[in-house]
Parts: sequence; C-alpha cells; structure tokens
Amino acid sequence: MNNPVEVTRTHLEMRDLAALRRSRPPSADARLAREQLSPDEYRAIYRVVGDRWHWRDRLIMAETALADYLASPNIHVWVLRVGDEIAGYFELQQYSDKSVELMYFGLTPRFMGQGLGGWTLTRAVEEAFALGAVLLTLHTCTLDAPTALPNYLARGFVIARTEQYFQEIPA
Repeated sequence: MNNPVEVTRTHLEMRDLAALRRSRPPSADARLAREQLSPDEYRAIYRVVGDRWHWRDRLIMAETALADYLASPNIHVWVLRVGDEIAGYFELQQYSDKSVELMYFGLTPRFMGQGLGGWTLTRAVEEAFALGAVLLTLHTCTLDAPTALPNYLARGFVIARTEQYFQEIPA
C-alpha cells in the first residue's frame, strides 16, 4: 500500500565556479573516477545510494534506454570509492546551452556522516565547470537525505525556486 506524502522540491543553481565553497578532502582513502558503467552496474549503485530516498527513475527505464543514456557523451558518471568499496557517486548531464545538471548525487549508507559528502560535492561542482558550464543546476526534495540541502547551500548553491507536490511512497 502506498501513502501520498507532500513533498517540497528545491531547485538550486550555481553560476560561477568562484561561488564554490570547497570542502576539505576526507582523511579516508577516498578517490573519485569517471567510469563507463553498464546498466546493471549503474543500477546497483543507484539502488544502494537511492533506495532509502525513494529514487525510482533509473529503475523503471528500459535496459536499452538506460544503456543508450549512459553511453551518451553528455553523461558523466563519477564513482566514489573508499579502499575497494563503492561509497557513492554523482552524475552530470551536459546540455547544448552550456548548462550542466547534477542529476544524481549521493553516498552509500555505510559512508554517510564521514565527511565525504562535502568533498564529493566539491568535486562534482569542479567537474561540471571543467565541462564548460555557465550554469550548474540540481534539485533536491524533502524525501532526500536531511543533510542534502544543507550540503548544497554550504557549497555555495543558491535556491532558484521551490515547488510542492504529492508523491506516493510505500507505507
């Protein structure tokens, strides 16, 4: 059974790399690398990062559609690893108007609360502007991690607008 929940979606933006307030690098053996993932590899990371926040979009995409999407030169997936473990990821999408959207960003539950979020978001912003972005956008909502919006604001993003909607989530 599903329950309708009122959700606030917050759209954020950053217009210049100079607005970025960098987070310190983590003390852990953390590294980020751009990776070309298969749909199965991508969905595995997507699930472990997003299940608790009710992420569903990539799970319902057809296999061929997701494969084509991931193979696009405008899609950039960066995977965060600590030691040999996947700790999180971010996904950037470039648009023809020189904007870049941070489509997905998150950590696996095991690595939350260890100072990796601010550093990974710092790196996501740097990579977006390295792609030539004149505008970096993202959105979050009240179903997301409670630390998401504060992290975005701490890094220098500004709120562009908010909207309310109802989302059916499992009881």
